[in-house]
Amino acid sequence: MSETEHTSTSYIKHHLQNLQVCSTQEGWQFNTAENPTLCKGNFNTINVDSMFFSLLLGFIFLWMFRRAAKKATIGVPGKFQAFIELVIEFVDTNVKDTFHGKNKLIAPLGLTIFVWVYMMNLMDLIPVDYIPTIAHAIGVPFLKVVPSTDVNVTFAMSISVFILILFYSFKIKGIKGFTKELTLNPFNHWAAIPINIVLEGAALIAKPISLSLRLFGNMYAGELIYILIALMGVYQLPLHFGWSILHLLVTFLQAFIFMMLTIVYLSLAHEDH
Repeated sequence: MSETEHTSTSYIKHHLQNLQVCSTQEGWQFNTAENPTLCKGNFNTINVDSMFFSLLLGFIFLWMFRRAAKKATIGVPGKFQAFIELVIEFVDTNVKDTFHGKNKLIAPLGLTIFVWVYMMNLMDLIPVDYIPTIAHAIGVPFLKVVPSTDVNVTFAMSISVFILILFYSFKIKGIKGFTKELTLNPFNHWAAIPINIVLEGAALIAKPISLSLRLFGNMYAGELIYILIALMGVYQLPLHFGWSILHLLVTFLQAFIFMMLTIVYLSLAHEDH
């Protein structure tokens, strides 16, 4: 491998490496530039950067909407209030068109998912070297700023949705109704119960897996393209700008799809027929 190839490979690996802390025999330790694989294969590992930025963006989301609610006026709204109202109306319309049950949690949940995931995705538009360079200057060896490119974050969100699906399935349909749905669909005959369990079980488990991997895969690919663009030297600015225009649509669509699939899954969980 040539020196240039080695440098490029190291650059890509560095930008795809999370800042991690894990439990070792010597106690909790961070991975370092000298030992980036310290936490590899360790179950007791926390991706500190993913946790930090996801929580930070969550608090910013709460602060923005709380501020808009406190300063809301009956008359002509300001630009900030109008923007917040537009987002709420957009989510509320999609919830009413998709969710056919009665549950006051769904609209706030859809709003939270859409805005929070969208804010996470938008972090991908920040040039890949800006924040990590600042972090490196204060002694932080690794820093990934896009939480939705971490499969642990997307799986955590999808598992939370999956728990809600199971909760409302049991609450609305009861144990008997849920069991009947699992064993007598799509073939309504006792002899086909084993086949039905395999088919319905696979469909049930596929919901959180597909939900998480779709978001992760699209955002991870987008981040990787930004890293490759950053390797192109003087050509990176126009390429970065061009890809960002397309990626703006991707960030919005992925947040919208995650929200809509969540609403659809919870709507199915509320159907007791």
